[in-house]
Amino acid sequence: MRIVVAGAGNIGRHLAFDLHERGHQVMVVELDPAVLERAQQDAPGVSFVLGDACEPWVLDKAEVRSADVIVAATGDDEDNLVISLLSKQEYGVPHVVARVNHPKNEWLFTEAWGVDVPMSPPHVLTALVEEAVTVGDLVRLLKLERGQVTLVELTIDETAPVAGRPIYELRLPQDSAIVAVLRRGHVVIPQPETQLVAGDEILAIATQEAEERLRAALMGESS
Repeated sequence: MRIVVAGAGNIGRHLAFDLHERGHQVMVVELDPAVLERAQQDAPGVSFVLGDACEPWVLDKAEVRSADVIVAATGDDEDNLVISLLSKQEYGVPHVVARVNHPKNEWLFTEAWGVDVPMSPPHVLTALVEEAVTVGDLVRLLKLERGQVTLVELTIDETAPVAGRPIYELRLPQDSAIVAVLRRGHVVIPQPETQLVAGDEILAIATQEAEERLRAALMGESS
């Protein structure tokens, strides 16, 4: 897969290196020569273009039109929105991922600005903290389908009524599904007869409208 990353700061640099290590063809666009030079040292094997990714001629030089994915990963939300809009509308990039630096701006990162997947580091960190310390309630881990569907996690505590019951008895709401059960360091592929036990971490997907009913079903509550 061919991926263009706009911005060679800490996030863009490490993302580019990781994607390259996973076998993808990666091109990085960076405006600051000093930042670009540091990134070239840290991400061998990655291609680089010096220039402002908000400028069409720079995107042309990076051959964005042939990219499968572009990641707008600069430290400026306005720049990331401009890069996203240009990439989607002018270059027809199939998948646009954009970094949200300030959570208050997240509402702007939508299809109207060409963004398929907004990525907010503060919100990701919040989810990781919640996942580490929260038991008995839903934790939102990741937004999918342009924010319409969410990957959520819930840990079954010892007092939960669903502990000891099979999944087919849970009556999960429409537009939701359990995708995995994490149990004592192992991944259990859920089957209707899979019995839940205290300490299980349930990974599920649900639309925003179904989240509360899903939580009630996993907690054994009436919705």
